[in-house]
Amino acid sequence: MKELFKLFITFAKIGSMTFGGGYAMLPILQREIVDKNKWCTEDDLMDYFAIGQCTPGIIAVNTATFIGYRLRGVIGGIFATIGLVFPSIVIITIIAAFIRGFADLEIVAHALSGIKICVCALILDATIKLGKKSIIDTYCLVVFLLVFFISLLTDISTIILIAAAGLAGVVVNIVRKRREGRS
Repeated sequence: MKELFKLFITFAKIGSMTFGGGYAMLPILQREIVDKNKWCTEDDLMDYFAIGQCTPGIIAVNTATFIGYRLRGVIGGIFATIGLVFPSIVIITIIAAFIRGFADLEIVAHALSGIKICVCALILDATIKLGKKSIIDTYCLVVFLLVFFISLLTDISTIILIAAAGLAGVVVNIVRKRREGRS
């Protein structure tokens, strides 16, 4: 029960500090899950995060569920997930109760502008860290550049891009194994 409570509290802390969605939470996840609690390696976290992107739902919730499940099974996944969303439910409920009274205040607009800038910086930081771990060879660099430019210049669904990149990974690894077999 103590470990379940720790899962809940850790993810509640992450949930209360995550503004801007799943990408913005990656540095916090890395610090709390990998560095501080040593619940998984950085590579494991990147795998969970990538799977969280590919599965339906919110990346942050999916990632919390995967980590909780890994540690304590189904009940761990439930505690981690509830811990992550609990602060948002409380904060949204409070904001909803008072939004009409302060939404038009200039100071609130300025605060939200500052938060948006911070979230952009956190997402850029997470992207750079994820890129350093993921772009390990020329093939990965080519896939990264192709997906980046296709997503930038077209409206192709991210699901199609993720599926195509996954398929390309499978094909490249099959080709590599065949080449190694011939050598």
